[in-house]
Amino acid sequence: MDITIDQQGNSKVAIIESNNIVISEVQDALDLMASVNYLNEAYKLIIDKSNITEEFFDLKTKLAGEILQKYVNYQVKLAIVGDFDGYSSKSLKDFIYECNNGKHVFFVKTKEEALHTLHGLD
Repeated sequence: MDITIDQQGNSKVAIIESNNIVISEVQDALDLMASVNYLNEAYKLIIDKSNITEEFFDLKTKLAGEILQKYVNYQVKLAIVGDFDGYSSKSLKDFIYECNNGKHVFFVKTKEEALHTLHGLD
């Protein structure tokens, strides 16, 4: 796993890149958040959807809710990059819509959109 920092002014965004699943359970998400915060003093993360277990996108597992609640509680902003059009679940589409209208978690199509969104939060 590679972590690079994109900094604009005081805003630091950690970009997580990997060829593997980085988040498969709640503890993985907490460990990632803690590592990025401790090593890079960044409270904003970008991760590709391919680095998150598919169970995350099945809301019945409650994995997404548990992980995102932890990130909100610790005031860590998260952008998940990918194509979400392939999901047919109305509840997931509603969940993504609600997240994108909030201030903590965003589902976007490109890394550039993620950077623009997260840097714009300051």
